[in-house]
Amino acid sequence: MLKIGSVVWGVRDMQAAIRFWSAALDYAPLRDPNDDWAILVPRSGSGPQLALKLVTSGVHTHTRHHLDLYADDQAAEVERLLALGAQRVDWRYGPEADYVVLADPDGNRFCVIDKS
Repeated sequence: MLKIGSVVWGVRDMQAAIRFWSAALDYAPLRDPNDDWAILVPRSGSGPQLALKLVTSGVHTHTRHHLDLYADDQAAEVERLLALGAQRVDWRYGPEADYVVLADPDGNRFCVIDKS
């Protein structure tokens, strides 16, 4: 049986990514990060790892990853993420969309899903 051990997230600014994702998800580095690799884990001890890998490709030339983040209070979480440095992405939403597309400070896109 397989299980997800890490979600690998390509980034171009390692330190900014560590700061953003640690604050956004309440994660912390598992060990001292390298210049090109870091593993973040939940402070609570439960949940998937997020591995950050330094890449040279741009977000507009190569899809490097994608996350769906589930939220009980989508609007509050979107505002919190924006305050941490996320940006809204110009997106064409369908009438039944239960998600908001954002980008982290490095331009990586992710969705905040309304699970209420």
